[in-house]
Amino acid sequence: MPEIFVGIGSNIEPESHIREAVRRLRTRFGELRLSPVYRNPAVGFVGEDFLNLAVAFDSREPVAGVRSALDAIEAGCGRVRGSPRFAPRTLDLDLLMYGEVVTDFPVRLPRAEILKYAYVLKPLTDLAAGRRHPLTGRKLAEHWREFDAASQPLVAIKLQGL
Repeated sequence: MPEIFVGIGSNIEPESHIREAVRRLRTRFGELRLSPVYRNPAVGFVGEDFLNLAVAFDSREPVAGVRSALDAIEAGCGRVRGSPRFAPRTLDLDLLMYGEVVTDFPVRLPRAEILKYAYVLKPLTDLAAGRRHPLTGRKLAEHWREFDAASQPLVAIKLQGL
């Protein structure tokens, strides 16, 4: 059964939207493994800080089904599609990795942002440091060790109720 990794982010009422997203993900997919939650400045625009984390779960659901479920959860939490890419978000659920799958359809996997942004790579590494990135073949922990973390500061926070 593939291990599926999803990034969660929000900067509009982030505590409540993240709690609700985790609740809905548990209802839909069962047991989740959660990374710590991190606060980081908005990237690509001026706005409130984001809260980000990653979750992992096992599922036989196909990639398209997982993506569809994530879209439905986002919509249920007030996410409106069609807004600019770098803008405030009630909720952003990104399918990061689906086992070892490498594909461009129905979404690009693994997600390119894994190796670009600390708020994606660090939580993912917290969950699966020894897992190999499907494209590079290198462990996530190796990527994190070489990442310029000082250029994208993260602060771990406690979020009650997860």
